[in-house]
Amino acid sequence: MAKRRQAAARPTKPLVKPPIRIGSLDAGAVVAELRQLHEAAGDPDIERMPGDEEIYAALLYTEKHASALRHCAAEVQQSAALKRVQLWEYLREQTDLHQLRAVTDARSAGVPWVQLAPVLAVAAPSAAYNKTKRLQAVTLTDDTPDGRPVRRTPEAVLEAERRRALEAEAERRRQEAAERSHRLLLPVARRLVEQREALVLDEDAEYWLDEISAVLPDCVTPTQMLSLNRYLAAAVRSLRKLEQRTASPVTTTQEAHAAYLAAAALQAEQASSARF
Repeated sequence: MAKRRQAAARPTKPLVKPPIRIGSLDAGAVVAELRQLHEAAGDPDIERMPGDEEIYAALLYTEKHASALRHCAAEVQQSAALKRVQLWEYLREQTDLHQLRAVTDARSAGVPWVQLAPVLAVAAPSAAYNKTKRLQAVTLTDDTPDGRPVRRTPEAVLEAERRRALEAEAERRRQEAAERSHRLLLPVARRLVEQREALVLDEDAEYWLDEISAVLPDCVTPTQMLSLNRYLAAAVRSLRKLEQRTASPVTTTQEAHAAYLAAAALQAEQASSARF
């Protein structure tokens, strides 16, 4: 019976399982542990072993002098070998990130893809571009709830970048809306209070307008602005409920009506921006 071929995953499909990585590691401490193992084994050249911060050079040294541990117990030899494996894996993970930064700097300096191809060990500018996109997968996450790393494909990276750009644009719009609301808050609140005599008020609306009047004169700090915004929102809700309950306007002049509409519009804009 012919073996059923497994369908290839879409290049942009989120990973089923997150890749296992070394991640954060105190590499200098691991090198120091390797040094201690060689010192305890009586390595005659231990003074020539590079410093703890020189991970690559220290790995080359311990690889060359692995025979210094041959008279040690098997557990010691195994421990030293495992530490070397861990450090090489750590360096391999770091390589992608640092190579990506170098490519980014090269592109920022105006280096064309055709010049990057040979130093990236690929045959064509398009291959250099695609390899760079795969490197960018290290810094991006997919759209799953736990934000797993994206697939190492140009398509997945481009999709992640498109999503990140949309999120950045949405955040920019939220920031602009917040700044606009912040600028309008004081004049809108002041205008509503000034039209108080032309507003039909119940006990709740009276209370919230009193709160607005109390905080308005010295409203400068972020906390005070937050309180003012909360009071204004409560006043608008109270006026709207009163209007619905009585089926009558809560304003008696055009100026008061305009002030009420401005306050309601400001609160509606804030609610809308908070949802996106």
